[in-house]
Amino acid sequence: MGSKTKDKLIDVARQLFAHKGVENTTMNDIASASDKGRRTIYTYFKSKTEIFNAVVNREAQSIIEKIADIPAMALPPDEKLMNFIFTRFEAVKEVVGRNGTLKASFFLDVRRVDRIRRVNKHKEIVLLKEILNEGVQQGAFRIKHVDKTAEILLMAMQGLDLHYIRDSFADLGINQLKLRFYLKDFLLNGIQNHENEAIEPIP
Repeated sequence: MGSKTKDKLIDVARQLFAHKGVENTTMNDIASASDKGRRTIYTYFKSKTEIFNAVVNREAQSIIEKIADIPAMALPPDEKLMNFIFTRFEAVKEVVGRNGTLKASFFLDVRRVDRIRRVNKHKEIVLLKEILNEGVQQGAFRIKHVDKTAEILLMAMQGLDLHYIRDSFADLGINQLKLRFYLKDFLLNGIQNHENEAIEPIP
């Protein structure tokens, strides 16, 4: 019963935060909308900040659930990597989109963005490393430092999150199919001419 009550409080709070905004939602609002007393809420959460963090954790976990199985897919490493990137983009877009008023302020509050990103950072990097390591082992990827490459790749994806959510690429005449092609070409082939290339050692 306790777990169901807590889950309901988190879900009700998420909907209120989405509709009214976090700042305009009170613990009384959450109590009233969930048909629970304030005492019940404070049994599970000490403050609105704590319940907001629970909402963030729940939404962040929904992103991980969408990408968790990608490394185990029966696909070549390059396709796994692209599936990871675009499945993650779509999952982030879905989370931001369903949180209503949060969509407008989501990227304006740096602390809030960092909070959401920190929740998933380690898990996302672990999944990325699994894909990259497989690619290296199969000779598909030439990567000297998988750990750092995974971190940089994740930061690059985070930098594109807002543009993907707002569909800024459409303004450039780039649909999702073209975007996938361009990103794949850039990530896997780079911009340097590799003919007769002398491989430079990575420090």
